[in-house]
Amino acid sequence: MSLMKNALKGFAVAAALAVTGASAQAQDVTLKFHQFLPQQANVPKLIIDPWIQRVEEASGGKIKIDHFPSMQLGGKPPELIGQVQDGVADIVWTVLGYTPGRFPQAEVFELPFMMNNAEATSRAFWHFAEANMFDTDLKDFKILATFVHGPGLIHSNKPITSVADLNGVKLRAPTRVINQMVSGLGATPVGMPVPAIPEALSKGVIDATVIPWEVTAALKVPELVGNHTEFGTEALYTTAFVFAMNKQKYEGLSDELKAALDSQSGADLSALAGKLMQGADAGGREAAAANGNNIITLTDAQVAEWKEASSGVATSWVEDMNSKGFDGQALLDQAKSLIKENGM
Repeated sequence: MSLMKNALKGFAVAAALAVTGASAQAQDVTLKFHQFLPQQANVPKLIIDPWIQRVEEASGGKIKIDHFPSMQLGGKPPELIGQVQDGVADIVWTVLGYTPGRFPQAEVFELPFMMNNAEATSRAFWHFAEANMFDTDLKDFKILATFVHGPGLIHSNKPITSVADLNGVKLRAPTRVINQMVSGLGATPVGMPVPAIPEALSKGVIDATVIPWEVTAALKVPELVGNHTEFGTEALYTTAFVFAMNKQKYEGLSDELKAALDSQSGADLSALAGKLMQGADAGGREAAAANGNNIITLTDAQVAEWKEASSGVATSWVEDMNSKGFDGQALLDQAKSLIKENGM
């Protein structure tokens, strides 16, 4: 009788273990996606949420991604890259330049008048990062996308047409290389992440800011300044972004789930993100025009003055990269070539 009881108990334990193993295999993986803008802003609405849906569908429902906008997991935007490295978040969208000097090669895409097409430049950025950064600057992360926004422009309290109009202006810029450009043009650079702009403008901490049109409505910039300076068909600057994933979290996924993530990431996602960001510029511009704001579009001759005045930024960047052990000119030439190759 006791042998029978022990045998039955053994069968029960084995059955329980089999069921546990099966449910562990079938159990969904839940990933935390953390970023700095509110849910209704264009990047979360047009890029992040649709991407999450595509990944979940590609995984057959085995991956679930919880989206935490507006720094809901805590911390400040410059801490996002550390959070994904430490596992506080599994995936983040962030500005590489929020941690100055940590990802110096990506700065090449932020140099003045480097780009005017965000889709082409974003695809170029992916190929550049594959060639130069995935095994160096970005080796501690699984990178899912690299992209840039559409043409950056100036939004200001007073009209800005010539370079001289920037003298004494306290101007917000997002990253180290753009701060250098702003300083070289005669303004006083004030570094801060995007979410801090509205309060800084309303309190007079800054007189102007550089951001693309697409994010102006979410930040209520057209209600806080009355002037916007566009650079014709050119872009004064852009900003380098990434979707970065915790490397250990990615490597711990099954091959099936890795394939699901990979199928929705890479060069095509990068290009799409750039395209969608630049495509959303029109709505921001229309909102400023509807508000009765002064939209200044510089002529080719006026843009030429700005190009000349900011030309030293690229020279300084090349020298700085050389001092860090890189071939700065080769990186600059490569980035330009990739943008041209991937142009529409």
